[in-house]
Amino acid sequence: MSDATAHSPDQPRNGVSMEFHPQPRGGQPKPWAFPAPERGELPNGLTVLRCHRPGQKVVAVEINLLAPLDAEPRQQEGVAAIMARAFSEGTDRHSAEEFSAELERCGATLDAHADHPGIRVSLEVPASRLTKALGLLSDALRAPAFPESEIERLVRNRLDEIPHELANPARRAAIALSDELFPDVSRLSRPRQGAEKTIERIDAAAVRAFYEAHVRPSTATAVVVGDFTGVDLDKALADTLGTWTGAVGEERPMPPITADDSGRVIIVDRPGSVQTQLLIGRIGPDRHDRVWPAQVLGTYCLGGTLTSRLDRVLREEKGYTYGVRAFGQVLRSAPDGTGASLLAINGSVATDVTGPALADLWQVLRTLAEEGLTDAERDAAVQNLVGVAPLRYETAAAVAGTLADQVEQYLPDDYQARLYARLAETGTVEATAAVVAAFPADRLVTVLVGDASQIADPVRDLGIGEVTVVTD
Repeated sequence: MSDATAHSPDQPRNGVSMEFHPQPRGGQPKPWAFPAPERGELPNGLTVLRCHRPGQKVVAVEINLLAPLDAEPRQQEGVAAIMARAFSEGTDRHSAEEFSAELERCGATLDAHADHPGIRVSLEVPASRLTKALGLLSDALRAPAFPESEIERLVRNRLDEIPHELANPARRAAIALSDELFPDVSRLSRPRQGAEKTIERIDAAAVRAFYEAHVRPSTATAVVVGDFTGVDLDKALADTLGTWTGAVGEERPMPPITADDSGRVIIVDRPGSVQTQLLIGRIGPDRHDRVWPAQVLGTYCLGGTLTSRLDRVLREEKGYTYGVRAFGQVLRSAPDGTGASLLAINGSVATDVTGPALADLWQVLRTLAEEGLTDAERDAAVQNLVGVAPLRYETAAAVAGTLADQVEQYLPDDYQARLYARLAETGTVEATAAVVAAFPADRLVTVLVGDASQIADPVRDLGIGEVTVVTD
């Protein structure tokens, strides 16, 4: 036996004794709540939500623009996405290259995207350079250049993206589900960033017209989150975003959301595919509905994590998949508290087990309706959703994003804080009722992207709805 192993750690060695200090122990957890913002308004009508977060030296800014996708001209759908991308392609003061260089000098990142509720512009920058970066953001919103050459390039880029999206099974399934769930007259039925025939009709004039019709400070909101120590935020906002002017606008009336969720199966044929992409969905209530907290909890138990029911059966017991998830995603909300969310289950399985995997998935749903959730499942979900919330919101960007979501969905500023309280109070019976109502076994639209010659007959035998095969 070597000398290194001849002595126990607490015995003297070579005449020298070692002193071991007590193992550190965790302290008492501190009370935590989602931060409450301070709400105000600039003279130009821009609503501002600010949230001082000591220690967050990277400030996050989110701008909500009320330019919803259903406001796009039918023949130029995708113009909102092109406009969002073009905000960083030059202003009245800087060319596209100069604007990018100025952002880099600030150590800032600027991003923008369009979705059904509107356009979101996101900025992150060190607090010490906040004023400079806000000036660039203000220029992009106040006087975007929309040069013809840059718009043409963005249109070409978008056209190049479409074949890749259609080749991606998950994206193709999402496109098919939207087309199947919503009526043709609904903007929700068509791709968010437009289709090839509508993108081709977009030019700089169309982008400028959409901008002038819908982008103005009086209908926009800025969310600013970070450590404002040493920063005169009032002056910084007044000198930058406060210089943005525009005509007073009115909120656009939102058409009601309708959908057909009668049980049926759509197979997007991919001959030779070794996997089948699953996307099963319907629409349900949005965050304004009292059932939302219980629905969140129940859905998490069904398919929110590796230990959920769907994963336990389809992944751990049967080995059909690497993972299946259930989720709820808000589609659009209205000022009157109406709206809808997409309730869905997604994942992928090997082609030869598509039938058995779907059969077991439906059995999980039926068993859930018959037997309900267990208290242990409910408790684990609460711990994962509520207990780890402080970690989820460690960054300013995470806080700003959630506050901007609340603005976008016409929710009160304290909604997220109250949601966590509601989740902790929700019982097992309530969570069971909510998730069973969210995923009724006979009211789900199933989209499968895979080899129809191998999966169509086994799926028909399940009796979960009429099966239709489509080809790209």
